[in-house]
Amino acid sequence: MDRTRGGAPGAEAQPPPGTQTREELLFYAPDYQCLTIAAIILFPPLGIPALVFSGKTKEANEKSEWEEAYINSGRTGWLDVFAILIGLGIIYFLVLFV
Repeated sequence: MDRTRGGAPGAEAQPPPGTQTREELLFYAPDYQCLTIAAIILFPPLGIPALVFSGKTKEANEKSEWEEAYINSGRTGWLDVFAILIGLGIIYFLVLFV
């Protein structure tokens, strides 16, 4: 038994204040960084708001505000997908018809 930590036998050590436990890290909402970069390159009018929501997702994850993190993560994902599709559609149109 390891009693050098000063805790009761069998008790888990608490993380230092300001750090998140392993269970909290499992709740992290995805912030879609790669998709956001592609969205900014292909169609900036939707890519820039996606970057803002991605940053808000990261901030909410760090503060353990899970509802806010998942809401912003969903917004980021949708904006990324629409920006990429619109950007690819513009490129497709320009290559075929111009």
